[in-house]
Amino acid sequence: MKQKQLTINYTEYTDLNQLPDDEQQLIIKAVEALNTSYSPYSQFKVGAAIQLASGNIVIGSNQENSVSPVCICAERVAIFNAKVTYPDDIIEKIAITASTQNFEIENPVTPCGSCRQVMVEAVNRQKGKEFKIILHSPNNRILVFNSVNDMLPFNFNEKRLQNV
Repeated sequence: MKQKQLTINYTEYTDLNQLPDDEQQLIIKAVEALNTSYSPYSQFKVGAAIQLASGNIVIGSNQENSVSPVCICAERVAIFNAKVTYPDDIIEKIAITASTQNFEIENPVTPCGSCRQVMVEAVNRQKGKEFKIILHSPNNRILVFNSVNDMLPFNFNEKRLQNV
């Protein structure tokens, strides 16, 4: 038996102004995407904005349904939107934020497991080119990850399936 340890790398910021201008603008776009959220059941809005290598920005927001399993998260809406609209463009960064009137969000909201796995697939589609994940809370606490592997280190990534 071997006991091992896992280290996750990320950077924490406490002020939006500590980020480079392009990342500040990406967060602002994610906040704007909250306006397109359809969340009548949870009242929990999530917005995402993606910056592509071409400079294009693509947004997404969570879309709920009275049948919970058919809801879709903002991150997946944004990633799928990017890959449909700009199939050959590379995702460089994604900013994610949330809001609700029901309670104070003190910490950045992290993507669910399904969204993290979709991010893994997006990296695979980009031939392994990682992208930055920027998590933002309304009080401007920000976490920045340089790799989806830091968020989902034991992801499902069976490359032999691509040969089927």
